Amino acid sequence: MPNVSVFDVNGKKVSDIDLADGIFGIEPNTSAMHLVVVNYLANQRQGTQSTLTRSEVSGGGKKPWRQKGTGRARQGSTRSPQWTHGGIALGPKPRDYRITLNKKVRALAIRSAMSDKVNNGNMIVIDSIATESYKTKVMVQMLAAVGAEKKSLVVLAEKDEKVIKSFANIPGVKTAYAGTLNAYDILNCDKFIVAQGAVAKIEEVYAK
Repeated sequence: MPNVSVFDVNGKKVSDIDLADGIFGIEPNTSAMHLVVVNYLANQRQGTQSTLTRSEVSGGGKKPWRQKGTGRARQGSTRSPQWTHGGIALGPKPRDYRITLNKKVRALAIRSAMSDKVNNGNMIVIDSIATESYKTKVMVQMLAAVGAEKKSLVVLAEKDEKVIKSFANIPGVKTAYAGTLNAYDILNCDKFIVAQGAVAKIEEVYAK
């Protein structure tokens, strides 16, 4: 059973916590994590790119010169792809890039990503993440105290507008709730920071 230290907002160790083996102690499944990352990035694409084909470019209705007798290659329209200002041949058109994955693969990827963070010592549990006012400075100091000055994902037990908005101005820091995690965000961060109250909720949500 994995065991990690619990720190306060000043970076001092206050206790230890045992983590569920089936959530934080599995052998990471790289195939599932890869599928989820590809799925996430594909689903971010808008797919709104569009080029004009020769039939959609305005003009070009008149044949530029007669078919024979000029010595030049025959041309039917000045909007053919080989002409300047002509249409685009085989260019991109709007399409849907979405990929679907079943829930079991998503859940396996999340458990694998969290286990990977624990294995590499990149999961930090903090006893309480709270602030009495909207103070980015307080959150910056907390991140520095626990050694999370690069990209971080902060997982809260419940919605707290003051905490969320205090983190919002810090580059590279994202916040999430226990039930809204995705494998991409976990893998993309350098430090996976979890409020102690959120650990039990994560274990409840992602238990097999």
